[in-house]
Amino acid sequence: MNGEWLHFAKKIKKMYGKDFVPLHEPTFDNSEIRYVTDCIETGWVSSVGKYVDQFERDLAEYTGVKRAVAVVNGTAALQIALKIAGVQTNDEVFMPALTFIATANAATYLGAIPHFVDVSTETLGLDPIKLDKHIQTIGVMKDNQLVNKSTGRIIRAVVPMHTFGHPVDLDPLLDVCQRYNIILVEDAAESLGSYYKGKHTGGFGRTAALSFNGNKIITTGGGGAILTNDDALADYAKHITTTAKVPHSWEFNHDEIGYNYRMPNINAALGCAQLQKLNGFLASKRTLTQKYENLLMNNKAAKLFVENHNSKSNYWLQTLLLESGTNRDTVLQILNNNGVMARPIWTPLNELEIYKNCPRSTLTTMNELKNSVINVPSNPM
Repeated sequence: MNGEWLHFAKKIKKMYGKDFVPLHEPTFDNSEIRYVTDCIETGWVSSVGKYVDQFERDLAEYTGVKRAVAVVNGTAALQIALKIAGVQTNDEVFMPALTFIATANAATYLGAIPHFVDVSTETLGLDPIKLDKHIQTIGVMKDNQLVNKSTGRIIRAVVPMHTFGHPVDLDPLLDVCQRYNIILVEDAAESLGSYYKGKHTGGFGRTAALSFNGNKIITTGGGGAILTNDDALADYAKHITTTAKVPHSWEFNHDEIGYNYRMPNINAALGCAQLQKLNGFLASKRTLTQKYENLLMNNKAAKLFVENHNSKSNYWLQTLLLESGTNRDTVLQILNNNGVMARPIWTPLNELEIYKNCPRSTLTTMNELKNSVINVPSNPM
C-alpha cells in the first residue's frame, strides 16, 4: 500500500514537471505586472482608485449578481454579509461543522453563536435534508421566527459553504429557509466559477462572500467580496466597510461604528488581471481533474471526489476520498515527504476548544468524512 502512494507521488511530480509540487499557488504574467505598475506610477494604491470600481463591476457581471463590494479578505466579507443580512448579537447561525474556521469566526465577530450541522457525502457541504430533520427536533416557530427550544435564541441564518468549489444542494436548502424564515448567506469563498443548476454560486442568498486569498482560484494577494442582488444592502456594505464615513469634501463625520475593510486599489488591480484569466483557469482545472481520474484508475485505496449531477464545480482543490482501512496520516506523510504537498480536511469546528460548547446536530456523516478526505496539488496546468 505504501508503495502505491509513493508511486502516486512520483506520477504527480512527473505530471507537473517539478521536484516539489505545492497544493495551490497563484499564476501571474505580464497583465498583473502592467496593472499593478499602473497603480504604483499613478500613486493610487490605497482604497480609492479605478481598479476597485472595475473589479467590483467585473465580479458582479461574472457572477450574475447586481452588486459586488470588495473588501480586505474573505472573513471580513462574510462578517459584513451576515451583518447586512440581519444577523444580530445572540442569534444562532446554522453552518456546517466541516468548514474552514472563518465561517464560524465571521458569525462570532458579530456576537452570534455558530450552530453546527451535518454535511452531505454528495457535496461535502451542508446537508439540507438533515438540517430540516434537526430543526424539527430542536426548533419552534414564535412570531414567525425560528427559535432553539433549548437555548431560547433566535436561529437567524444559515451559511452553506461550497466546499472546495462543489456547490451545496441549494434548492432543498432554499425550501428550508422559506418554511422556517431563515436568512440564507452563502459562504462562496471557494466557489468562484462554480454553478448550481446553471446559476453561479453566491447569487442564491440574501448575501454571499467570496475570498481571493493567495491560494484561491484567483487572487488579489489578500481580499474578498460581498455579493448581493439588493442595491440598498450593497450601499450599506460599502458604507460600513469604509469606516461609516458620511461623504463630504473635507469633514470627518461617521454615523455608526464602521470597519476599515475596503480593498486597496493595488490589490484590486491584481484581481482585475486575474479575473480576465478565470475561464482559462477553470478549463485547466477540468483537464487536471481528468488527469487525476486517470492516475487513480487502478488505486484501490482512494477515489477522486467529482461534481454532483446538478452542479458545475470550479475544482478549486482536487479532493480524494480514502477508502475504509486506509490510514490518512500515513498517506499524507508519504506524499509530503516525497515532494507532493497534501493536506487533510479541516478539524471539525465542534472539536475545537473555542467552539466545543456550541449547539450542534448529530454529525454522523462529518465523523465518517473527517479522517478520509485529503487535498492534493491543484495548480492550473
